[in-house]
Amino acid sequence: MSQLPSIAFIGGGNMANALVSGFLNQQCPATSIYVIEVAEALRTNWLARGISASGSPDQRLKQYKVWIFAVKPQQMKEVVLQCKPWLSPDTLVISIAAGISIASLSSWLGSKQTPFHNIVRCMPNTPALVGAGVTGLAAPAALSTEDRHIATKLLSAVGQAVWVKDDDAIDAVTALSGSGPAYVFLFLEALIKGGEELGLTSNQAKELALATLSGATKLAMESLDSPSTLREKVTSKGGTTAAALSVFKDSEFVDIVASAMKAADQRAGELSKEFGV
Repeated sequence: MSQLPSIAFIGGGNMANALVSGFLNQQCPATSIYVIEVAEALRTNWLARGISASGSPDQRLKQYKVWIFAVKPQQMKEVVLQCKPWLSPDTLVISIAAGISIASLSSWLGSKQTPFHNIVRCMPNTPALVGAGVTGLAAPAALSTEDRHIATKLLSAVGQAVWVKDDDAIDAVTALSGSGPAYVFLFLEALIKGGEELGLTSNQAKELALATLSGATKLAMESLDSPSTLREKVTSKGGTTAAALSVFKDSEFVDIVASAMKAADQRAGELSKEFGV
């Protein structure tokens, strides 16, 4: 992979840390990264890694090809406007804030009459911390092929990158893969608790649960069979798995998951209305 472009992070929390770790493994030197973070303790950590950091936007932003906004949705407009004076026509702006639309970002960085189009809205997830993330990306039609390539290369440094068509699709990505690790962690908690209640030690239950989930996911990824076929193959009529699955079915497990995802998707839309243009 060719060297990544210079990158400024606006917001230096967990997701910025995950992305930077991936970038440093992909021929991006620490000297090519700049972090703006208001929390002094976090800035100290960045500086200790050999990465330039400051507490507020300044003229140094002009030096960086890519700006990655990694702040909370309620902070986005204020922070974007603070950075705008140092925006260049060829700057590539990437936002990882849930619910903040491309239209809002375009208006804030440009104007309603002349919107700024060099924008990618994306939603990574926390497995990026271990290089196993997946990120959904969307952009205006006017974004250049070159900038699309740059965004793909950057987000691929921490896992997979999947382009989707628009803001609505990014909200769906948020509901599935963005929030999805939390659903998986909740299921893991339930498996571990269930194992303990059946007499296993905490360590045994955790080890078995983690290995089971990891192995099942690996099998699903590598098998030519669909998840439903794989489920059927492990479910013998009248057996233990069938007994367990009947409880899931009676509890409408599939509908519960769908409802949870719809709630996440709806909340993403609400955030856009609350904190967007």
